Amino acid sequence: MPDTKNLPFAHLTMKDLEVKKISFVLVAALIGASFGASAHEGGSHGQKKAATAVKKEQKDWGIAGDAKAAKRTIEISMTDNMRFSPDRIEVQHGETIKFVVKNSGKVMHEMVIGTKKELDEHAAMMAKHPGMEHDEPYMAHVASGKSSEMVWTFNRAGEFDFACLIAGHYQAGMVGKINVVAQAAKKR
Repeated sequence: MPDTKNLPFAHLTMKDLEVKKISFVLVAALIGASFGASAHEGGSHGQKKAATAVKKEQKDWGIAGDAKAAKRTIEISMTDNMRFSPDRIEVQHGETIKFVVKNSGKVMHEMVIGTKKELDEHAAMMAKHPGMEHDEPYMAHVASGKSSEMVWTFNRAGEFDFACLIAGHYQAGMVGKINVVAQAAKKR
């Protein structure tokens, strides 16, 4: 049998060791959670990086737009009552919109444009991985009291959605609709 007198915790009972083990695990979990929360708060989730070119990838709801092509600006306010204002937007097919997204609340919010199916899938992923970071041109992740901008070209007609996908916000009804109207035929 090995000599255990000189081991660091030899004087402790099994119960003491279990308490220390549980305490250590709790402290490690809290430290990990605080790093995750601070990484999410200050992370790049939806924030545009100045040196990076915008990724232009065709989506069902459109494509990243050029700021110079935007003829209209729509201001969107996000609040802690888990609502967007306005929560219904109408745009013309082919129109490029500059969104100015302002967080009027005290907690982090975001605006993500997509189809209902895409937003449902992304919200489920965010619930499982709340510290997840990503940067897409159809997302604006905005800290309390701050604003962000998105420029999007709606080159597909139809009804699309936008939402805050931060865990719990989407589930609380922080959603909106974008109706992209096909241009009417010219009258004779």
